[in-house]
Amino acid sequence: MTPGAPPFDAIVLAGGRSSRLGGVPKAGLVLDGETLLQRTCAALSSALHLTVVGPVPDDGRPRTGTVSFVREEPAFAGPAAAVVAGFRASAPRASSKPRAPWCAVVACDMPRVGELLALLLAEAAEGGDTSLVAVDDGRDQPLAALYRTDHLAAAVDAVLARGSADNLSMRSLLASVRTRPVPVPPGTTHDVDTWQDARELGVDVP
Repeated sequence: MTPGAPPFDAIVLAGGRSSRLGGVPKAGLVLDGETLLQRTCAALSSALHLTVVGPVPDDGRPRTGTVSFVREEPAFAGPAAAVVAGFRASAPRASSKPRAPWCAVVACDMPRVGELLALLLAEAAEGGDTSLVAVDDGRDQPLAALYRTDHLAAAVDAVLARGSADNLSMRSLLASVRTRPVPVPPGTTHDVDTWQDARELGVDVP
């Protein structure tokens, strides 16, 4: 963990359809001998609770720390539904640690996630009670963010009180969450949507 960084939980989204990759799961793509999921979980290994929303991989499982797996119901109901499922699944039990004050939410296919997390935690260490969303090349990245846990909890509760998170947009889920932009170096949040993206990011292409 970054020295002086606050404690945090983490949710990793790893269950999308990968439509533009022909259905090949992004989590299992390999970069420098590790799957993208392994790299992401390693970067988040200091999280108090680490929850992956997606299928348990047949191989290439995370090698560090304790990782819980959960699926949104129904599967492929969208990133907001995945965040809700991950947040609910990480609720502490009587015998476990309480929630951390911050919750990182990241997609599994960002090779520079370690750099991203360090930047967000450094910003959180400065204090304040506003959630932090990375801004890369002028674009907000709600799946590259560090949310105040109590604010995210309130947003999840509000959504579920109205019904379901299925196919809900991230904007709707986070409507009540106060966020502050954190500019990051261009490319920090680049992810793998297409095979061209994979090639540009150095990811192995089948």
